[in-house]
Amino acid sequence: MLRTVRAFWHDQKGLALILVSVMLPAIIGFSLLAIDMSRVNNLHNDLQKGADAFALAAAAELDGSSGSWVRAERAMATLVHNESNFSTAGRVPMGAGQPGGTQRCNSAGSISWCFLKAIPPSDGTKITTANQGSYLADSTPAVGEKETRFIQVTVVPEGFAAIFPASFVTSGASDSFNVGAVAVAGFTSGVCDFTPVFMCNPYEMANGINNAGGYTLEQAVSNPAVHRRLIELRKVGNGAAAGPGNFGFLEPPQGIGNGAQALAETIATSTPIGCYNSASVSTKTGQNAGPVQDAFNVRFGIKASGNNFNTPVYGPAANVRKGAIKTQGSANQCPSMNQLSFTLAGTMGLPRDATTPYLSGRMGDGNWNFSGYWSTNFHSAAYPASWDTTKPTRYEVYRYEISAGLVSSASTGGEVGTPSAACQPPVTTIDRRLIYGAILNCNALEAAGNDLSGHSTNLPVEAFGSFFLTEPVPSASDDASVMVELVDVTGGAGQGTLANFLRDEAQLYR
Repeated sequence: MLRTVRAFWHDQKGLALILVSVMLPAIIGFSLLAIDMSRVNNLHNDLQKGADAFALAAAAELDGSSGSWVRAERAMATLVHNESNFSTAGRVPMGAGQPGGTQRCNSAGSISWCFLKAIPPSDGTKITTANQGSYLADSTPAVGEKETRFIQVTVVPEGFAAIFPASFVTSGASDSFNVGAVAVAGFTSGVCDFTPVFMCNPYEMANGINNAGGYTLEQAVSNPAVHRRLIELRKVGNGAAAGPGNFGFLEPPQGIGNGAQALAETIATSTPIGCYNSASVSTKTGQNAGPVQDAFNVRFGIKASGNNFNTPVYGPAANVRKGAIKTQGSANQCPSMNQLSFTLAGTMGLPRDATTPYLSGRMGDGNWNFSGYWSTNFHSAAYPASWDTTKPTRYEVYRYEISAGLVSSASTGGEVGTPSAACQPPVTTIDRRLIYGAILNCNALEAAGNDLSGHSTNLPVEAFGSFFLTEPVPSASDDASVMVELVDVTGGAGQGTLANFLRDEAQLYR
């Protein structure tokens, strides 16, 4: 009997069943907890992916132009549709709406959003109702749309019911809670293959007054009567103050020397390597003017001796008609400025405007002598009939000369637009008579303490633009005039000719 009791006491058969029975509640609890964690993680992922998609779709429209809030709302409403799973409501579709784009913060469908002008520098700093005022764009759309760079999208939280009984762990705890998601996306843009030049916005508002007849930059691009006004640029520094109608130089790309010759080469080349952020640029204007004059004029087939513009990337434009004929120097060399005569009868470059009533004589009225230019250079050749009703821009005429095969047509004085065979071959891959640069609101920047005649950093850009060189730069002095016609600008008001230079990207920040 005693032996039987002792054997039973030492027998371990069935012990696992006892242990499993004891641990079964814990095993079931951990299993339920793992299932709940997987479910809530999937729900949060669905919501977060939806918030990310909405934010990215909206951010791609935040280019600072008028109507960007409306376009952002439309993008969220029409381009994005998601759904979430595992909430108490089951499968829930996620969508947005279009309340009109008049408020910086709004909601529609299953999301709410706010347009922001900035975000905290540290990712560890959350944007909350307590600090949101520091980052919100202006509540007036005309102002707020221009400064909006980010959007914060918040998904309406969805209920989640856990299988694991939370009250088992903590008395009175709820088994249900809400799950939400927030995303912040922004619009970044830049331009590449741009020359390191900036122009002071000739249509900048100063103290509530626009000195260019009340037009904005966007209106100037879209209005032909304003579009064809000739602008006289002067170099910021010794020659002119940093005011509307002047230009200076941006900091050259890394790897480019800092001297005047290195700067001139980056301006003269047909394959510039500079890329600039659309939000801000840095200026570096203190270079000498001489080589810079040559950098502009090499585009007209005019090359001063001593500069290293001896490769095809410095070739002239396909059309270099400028109202001048070479009267001296060797026939087998590209002419210098002093070898050209601009006064010979029967030659006429693109004329300046008849009057210059704006910007203290620095911008014309757009009334230029088209009929005289055409009859001098092309005699009775046909041109678009619409030009008799609406005077064309100089750039339109220049481009028509190329497309209609009139470049080689001789003026009454014998000038042709075909560059001399003694120069580098003409560049046909890009338009060499166009220069590209950042457009800055120089009055406002200098009022804020920036020195545009020297080295200033992180200056906000109003737009990037293209300008047509109408005539060679006559002098190497700092006060020499660069005569241009505005062609196009980046942004919603532009004509799209700068699209190949733009690098737009919407990206998530939070």
